[in-house]
Amino acid sequence: MTPAPKPWKSFEEQLDLLHERGLLIDQPEAAMSYLERLGYYRLSGYWYPFRQLDDAPQEDGATVPKRLDAFISNSHFEEVVKLYVFDKKLRLLALDALERIEMALRVDIAHLLGEQDIHAHENPDCFHGRFSKQIKRRGPATGKTEHQAWLEKYRSHLKRARREPFVAHYQSKYGLLPVWVAIEVWDFGMMSRLYAGMKWPDQDRIAAKYGAADGRIFASWLRSLNFIRNVSAHHSRLWNINVLERSNLLFDDEYWQALNNARPFFYFCLIQKLMRVICPNSTWAERFEGVTGEFPATGSGAVKLADFGLLEGWQEWDLWSQK
Repeated sequence: MTPAPKPWKSFEEQLDLLHERGLLIDQPEAAMSYLERLGYYRLSGYWYPFRQLDDAPQEDGATVPKRLDAFISNSHFEEVVKLYVFDKKLRLLALDALERIEMALRVDIAHLLGEQDIHAHENPDCFHGRFSKQIKRRGPATGKTEHQAWLEKYRSHLKRARREPFVAHYQSKYGLLPVWVAIEVWDFGMMSRLYAGMKWPDQDRIAAKYGAADGRIFASWLRSLNFIRNVSAHHSRLWNINVLERSNLLFDDEYWQALNNARPFFYFCLIQKLMRVICPNSTWAERFEGVTGEFPATGSGAVKLADFGLLEGWQEWDLWSQK
């Protein structure tokens, strides 16, 4: 049977419930304000690791311990808020770098494709066969090529942007937008998908600039970074998320070999690798170190930076070292 939906609760009832379950409310008025501004459900992702674990065998045979409603002893609402603030700073830092990466790659892609055909994004001959000729038998592009599905999304973006002066000007005067103009209406995901459809030599030319072994590996980096961007842009929890779009592992040195590509720190390392090419004088790495230094200490020890994937001594790694 489907369980009954959870009942609506006032903010006062929500706070009372947290208190009953053992979360220490040191400043009730401030806690109430956070519930009113951020919401119980959004904050619940941050107090989740503060909840007790049931190590007893589960009736459904699950091997993962179940989280109980009760909180670990010495867990404070204020610590939950500090964890949320830390995560917010981490998300903003990711978006700051990913914007620069996206802008640089737009230029790389548009410049390379535009040399071949000023309307290359519309021309299937500018892409490899699996992207431009192979009809998909399953998934969202069923009955179409990936390029045709991509063009449908591009045209929907173009329609929404039709009142933008640069779009209106080019469409009224020339009809089709050249690739270096059209790319301005793509999002990161569209850019990533089109890059993955480019011919391999073209992919490799761009990948080499950023230190990737080849274009297919670089395409996997872009898919993963698009995942990180979407998590950050939609204000979702980032700091300990299980990354679903995982890049291939790197084995450049012992630090890369020790990283876990399921944890976010791996992708912050990829971001830093790209930032060193795009903005070699940026202070982004220093700001990242500053944010990690603000990770909240907790009385219960329920959360730790290792959950982010951070390595011991990472500051000494050449990738991050400012020396």
